[in-house]
Amino acid sequence: MRDGGRIAAAAEVLDDIATRRRPAADALKDWGLSHRFAGSGDRAAIGNLVFDALRQRSSIAYAMQIHTSRALALGAYARFWNKDLEHIEVTLASDRHSLGPLEPGERTALQRCMTSEALADAPDHVRGDYPDWLDDVFAQGFGDARGEEGAALAMRAPVDLRVNTLKGDRDKAAKALKRFDPRPTPFSPCGLRIPVGSGPARAPNVHNEAAFQRGRIEVQDEASQIAAILAMRPDTRQIGDLCAGAGGKTLALAALAANKGQIYAFDTDASRLAPIHARLTRAGVRNVQVVGSDPSALAHLAGKLDMAFVDAPCSGTGVWRRRPDAKWRLSESALEKRLQDQREALALAAPTVKAGGTLVYATCSILPAENNAQVSAFLADNPDFLVCDPRAFVPERLGADAGGRLLDAALVSDEGLTLTPRRTGTDGFFVSVMQRG
Repeated sequence: MRDGGRIAAAAEVLDDIATRRRPAADALKDWGLSHRFAGSGDRAAIGNLVFDALRQRSSIAYAMQIHTSRALALGAYARFWNKDLEHIEVTLASDRHSLGPLEPGERTALQRCMTSEALADAPDHVRGDYPDWLDDVFAQGFGDARGEEGAALAMRAPVDLRVNTLKGDRDKAAKALKRFDPRPTPFSPCGLRIPVGSGPARAPNVHNEAAFQRGRIEVQDEASQIAAILAMRPDTRQIGDLCAGAGGKTLALAALAANKGQIYAFDTDASRLAPIHARLTRAGVRNVQVVGSDPSALAHLAGKLDMAFVDAPCSGTGVWRRRPDAKWRLSESALEKRLQDQREALALAAPTVKAGGTLVYATCSILPAENNAQVSAFLADNPDFLVCDPRAFVPERLGADAGGRLLDAALVSDEGLTLTPRRTGTDGFFVSVMQRG
């Protein structure tokens, strides 16, 4: 397929997403099944266009002043693929599978879409490409910078990898992946970053690489790696990963513990926990006990853990770069459900922490209601816990240089540490370390 056909396909998929209100991945899969002539490169390019359009849905529509899937696809092609007006006109005219020639007004609209001045008077939620009902929430977290913070969440994300130090070091992993040009992450000492591509470029499928299949690397954003590092004191031996999910954080904690001590992996959703067994085997992890999904399984851990890690269910606002369609499906009722899930997760974890131990609360969210407010409410109900000052333990656990740079970049509050793409180049993430007296 040529680009004209790809733009038309992207517009068709965007129409399907809008009409049926379903995840982009499902719509793209169905399009591929019904258009088997499209090769893998074509499907990847169409997927890129769809996700690019969803990343900046509000600002593209505002700049073009046209609210159609056709306009979104054309605007995303101009912005993310860096194509000028002449190229777009030739692309549409030279491909019989295209959307057809530019309609009256589209030429001016595209010119406007390609200039930063088009958004000069736009509301913050448009410049930041987030739902308008979240504007007050973003203002609470970021003040006048909320538009810029949202805009950083509306860009493509790199591929971050965590090197499994149980099986090797970062230099060897980088050498094995050199065709992808991986670079050391700026804060995590065990992270590699594969730069984001442009236009139709596909993100590398590292799952097919020998380094992944042999357990030497895992796909994990640097923010998540940092959270695991900050959670671990040198004397941490009895650990609970109490919202373990598929086990990404469990694997990171096991590597940091050098396979020593004991990690208990638990999640109330058995289906989320299912992949963990194969991942533990591949990574060479030997110090993890999967305790299942029944809360009664935590009874024997009461007052036993040096550290309980709660990577709580959340809105996922911090990973909008990777899941841009999710931000347009997020609702106030869904957010309220997540807030309740978080309160329940903290209540379940607190009794497992021994005196002097720590409870680590983390989310891949940037919303204060899910982060600072949850920590404050928990502390009010559990006065035997106190927040540890990030200014003290971050340099200690990340090293003076990386720790100092992280503290300079991140948002530091009385409740914890907030990372964002704009500030730290990572996914959006919050982490709070609370010690039990």
